[in-house]
Amino acid sequence: MVAMVQKDMKKLVAYSSVAHLGFVMLGIFAFNNAGMQGGVLQSINHGLSTGGLFLLVGIIYERRHTRQIADFGGISQVMPIYATLFMIILLASIGLPLLNGFVGEFTILVGAFLANWIWALFASLGVVLGAAYMLWLYQRVFFGELKHEENKGLQDVNLREVLTIVPLILACVWIGVYPKPFFAMTAPASAKIVAAVEKARAGESRLAASPVAKPAPVAVVPAGVVPAGAVPAADVKGN
Repeated sequence: MVAMVQKDMKKLVAYSSVAHLGFVMLGIFAFNNAGMQGGVLQSINHGLSTGGLFLLVGIIYERRHTRQIADFGGISQVMPIYATLFMIILLASIGLPLLNGFVGEFTILVGAFLANWIWALFASLGVVLGAAYMLWLYQRVFFGELKHEENKGLQDVNLREVLTIVPLILACVWIGVYPKPFFAMTAPASAKIVAAVEKARAGESRLAASPVAKPAPVAVVPAGVVPAGAVPAADVKGN
């Protein structure tokens, strides 16, 4: 919700980054293999998609020296290649199938559902809100009428800028289509962490289930009465 009301493109991307890291924490604290591996993969996805969005915002800022969403509109007419690159990275960020964000978010949701379905439900609402504010950003910046005169002379991305963004796009597609190598790398560490957590939980359950031994009651002896088997003080002094 905070991201949705931002008027600065960079701030909006920054708040979307916070949302991604919230997903990472959800997956890790599910404490199961699906959630743990999804959280690690989503950390990689965050670096690719959010890093790409920051680069793309920097490209348009270099040309217009403003990041205010209201200063744009319809720039896909003069910067079609830039609009295409921005759309691919944006779709990876919101979790479109066949792109990296979908694999990470889906795996985290599976892990969260196995731990507690209520948390998975709230996280699903976050996915919907994330798609809403990112797509609304794209609509306001790239679609509509080209109203501002300053935007009519904008130059499209050059070869250097394309070569900067394309490797990120290829990585997003690779993870979205074939994430198996990444899961294979994270599986051993995730399994060890989950096993350690399960062992600790089992120990706590045994302690909670076992009865606590109560101390034996202390007998109260009235004054002047010698307990049975005790040696009188006079005998002790006589010896």
